[in-house]
Amino acid sequence: MDNMDLQVLRQVQQWHDADHRVVLGTITRTWGSAPRPVGSIVAVRSDGMIAGSVSGGCIEDDLVARIREGALTLKAPELIRYGVGAEAAQRFGLPCGGTLELMLEPVGAGSSIAALLERLSRGERVLRTLDLTTGVVTLTEPPAHSRDGADRLVLSGTRMVTHHGPQWRLLIIGAGQMSQYLAQMALALDYQVQVCDPRDDYPWTLLAAPLTRDMPDDVVQRLDPDGHTAIVALTHDPKLDDLALMEALRSPAFYVGAIGSRVNQAKRRARLKEHFDLSDAQLDRLHGPVGLHIGARTPPEIALAILAHMTAERYGVQVSSSAVPTGGAEAGCVV
Repeated sequence: MDNMDLQVLRQVQQWHDADHRVVLGTITRTWGSAPRPVGSIVAVRSDGMIAGSVSGGCIEDDLVARIREGALTLKAPELIRYGVGAEAAQRFGLPCGGTLELMLEPVGAGSSIAALLERLSRGERVLRTLDLTTGVVTLTEPPAHSRDGADRLVLSGTRMVTHHGPQWRLLIIGAGQMSQYLAQMALALDYQVQVCDPRDDYPWTLLAAPLTRDMPDDVVQRLDPDGHTAIVALTHDPKLDDLALMEALRSPAFYVGAIGSRVNQAKRRARLKEHFDLSDAQLDRLHGPVGLHIGARTPPEIALAILAHMTAERYGVQVSSSAVPTGGAEAGCVV
């Protein structure tokens, strides 16, 4: 669930608390080209107010029209489909003949929206199971290490199961200024963020990204990285970074990066190979200098470059951080 959908749930709860009738729509399947992924949500109030989006706007307009006409006085969840055929696809803003399937559910006391929001506020991951006959929702905890983003929605003839809460994790080694920007941006992208820095002279104020003063390699081991985990080292201190990077590069983490110039990256690779017996294949997984080369100079720009590269890796887009700058020092890599 991204932050846009979390905002929709908060709006749904506010409307429900104010005794408005609300219908919540969840994308269950798409064919062809669809504007938003499966699991995305939209909410429509009885007077036509809308929160969220599942298309370029045309489907939302149709839902509002249906509600104003009284056609969506639902007693139980109902599945509808948009965009069948080229003409309908064009009408509903689905390019390339796309088709979109939407589960509509009337929001009531059994929808458990407030309980879901409470658990999400604590950073938990939650399975929301909707009974398609009664509309009643149950909330459970996903199995440990169940982080398959492709399995965020399961629809059967009797129920719909959706995954909520952070699907991706980020460990930042170092609590400096750049880490503050990286953590804030990652939280906005729905990462579960943890920061590690054993140095007491680096304060940390971002409560949504908890800080531990334990040694970074111990934190990586405890984190038990999986394919939805990113680890970024930002301390410039080999005593802190190298052991943690060793553990990270031996794990299934989808992204491992370290700040530093190309000269220092070459020295780091040599240390990791000589002292920790990492293979060339493992070392090739290290993104250093970390992030895309976009000409970034300031801490927020560098944080943006790092998250842009992480996003590309998540979606399998082939980009590289190895472009040689045309002039000047690389951002954040002068030592």
